[in-house]
Amino acid sequence: MAYLVFARKYRPQTFAQVVKQEHVTRTLQNAIEAGRLAHAILFAGPRGTGKTTIARILAKAVNCEQGPAIEPCNQCRSCREITDGGAADVFEIDGASNNSVEQVRELRDNLQYMPAHSRRKIYIIDEVHMLSGAAFNALLKTLEEPPQHVMFMFATTEPHKIPITILSRCQRHDLRRIETQAIVDRMAWICHQEQINIDDSSLGTIARCADGSLRDALSLLDQVIASARDQVSLADITRMLAMTDSRMVKKMAAAVLANDIKQVLRIVEEIYSMGDDLQRFYLELTTVFRHLNVLRLGKDARSLVDLPDDEARKLEELAASVDATRLQQIFDTLVRSEAMVKLAIQPRLALEMILVRLAQTPPVLPIETLITKIEQVRKSLASSPATGPAEHREKSGSRFAPSVQNSIEDARPVEHFSLNPAKLLASWKELANNVSQQKPSLGVLLQKSKPLDFRQGELSVEVAGNGFTVKSIEKSRALIEDLAGKVIGSPVKLRIKANITPAEEKRKQKAALERSKQKALGHTLVTDALEIFNGKIYDVRIKQRETGGKNP
Repeated sequence: MAYLVFARKYRPQTFAQVVKQEHVTRTLQNAIEAGRLAHAILFAGPRGTGKTTIARILAKAVNCEQGPAIEPCNQCRSCREITDGGAADVFEIDGASNNSVEQVRELRDNLQYMPAHSRRKIYIIDEVHMLSGAAFNALLKTLEEPPQHVMFMFATTEPHKIPITILSRCQRHDLRRIETQAIVDRMAWICHQEQINIDDSSLGTIARCADGSLRDALSLLDQVIASARDQVSLADITRMLAMTDSRMVKKMAAAVLANDIKQVLRIVEEIYSMGDDLQRFYLELTTVFRHLNVLRLGKDARSLVDLPDDEARKLEELAASVDATRLQQIFDTLVRSEAMVKLAIQPRLALEMILVRLAQTPPVLPIETLITKIEQVRKSLASSPATGPAEHREKSGSRFAPSVQNSIEDARPVEHFSLNPAKLLASWKELANNVSQQKPSLGVLLQKSKPLDFRQGELSVEVAGNGFTVKSIEKSRALIEDLAGKVIGSPVKLRIKANITPAEEKRKQKAALERSKQKALGHTLVTDALEIFNGKIYDVRIKQRETGGKNP
């Protein structure tokens, strides 16, 4: 006998076996019990979540010799035929390959015939959104008032493509993506039945790759087992499915939180040498920090994280050891820097730069901590009124504990200072990169500009190009000053010096000359002369001033 894949071998045969779609199965069972089952039902939802499976179970429940029953017996002739796919009164039609109006008309002509031996004649049309417009129109009247012995069941992944005239004639049930833990539990049960050794971490990796589709997960499980035989390891799965090892992602998150730059670079080198997709790694790392931020909110937030239970517990422990402000800071930087990795010619360099910067960035102090430290400094300074603040720090620095001394330095008001050329250029490059993350076009303009000086809080910049460049930078002055202040560590006021090119100057002169010509042509003496003499103007010459050479 030919091998039967898991998705078919372990396909649910009763409503109770359907995974995580109770809101649909319960409604259908209640409708059967109350005798209120609709004649046309639409099942909509993502792939591999059970649309056609539920339709088959419903067909068995309707035609069961013991029914209509809330659960099919799976023993009678009708139930066995539907399970085997050879029922004479249940027709499964692929909407993608049977989408013409002629095929729908043929279906409509066959509706008048009574079922061979079942209670109802049932038509299950999969991917119904693929039917043509003419085919839908041919189905309209029959769908609204079918014969008493006929029932329609439709399945689709794209309900928005179905005409509203069809939707209004159907009872719609929307299926949801299946939770990762539910997929892991189902695969674990199947592996137990098949006597296959595989750990929960490996199952969790397969479940995440399936993205809420149980059918996809079982297909991947089939592939993994065929590759690894009896003993399946996480390394086998990541290599075969070309996935990023989740353990490497968690190691990177821990290295960033520990400010371990060497470990960060070592992990990037390892995933690069293994041939992993760096963009995918970055996306998974961002997702991990999203989960850490959510789990930091408390145990009630675990339901907002779609992870297997063991992985969720590990991330909860990691999140509890890190300040919430630090996690928010990292996640915000990762989200804003995503475009740098996606668009970079060398993604590895961009990835290293972002992660090293995250590992080097000190955590942001909460406002409550800053207020407390300022109060400590104020009280310390008030205790020695005879000495000034600077002198007090010099003479009594050794009397303060290191934490108090750091508090003094953190809380001391930022003074205006100057930057040497090298520091100024480095700060300007960092500013341009930060601006590029929010406004790429503006960042390009800043990269072409030149910082001249920074003194007493005033940043002088020479802007090359044309008037459009100057206006663009001037328009975003507030954003530039804000980001520059964060880079330099002091309030910044931007002073723009335009360096207009000769070509731009010529363009301005030409525009001024053209305005003068138009003004001359509109003068009343000129218009009156043209009207009196019925004249025509062939040329206009503007007399230049002898001193400045400018237009009058």
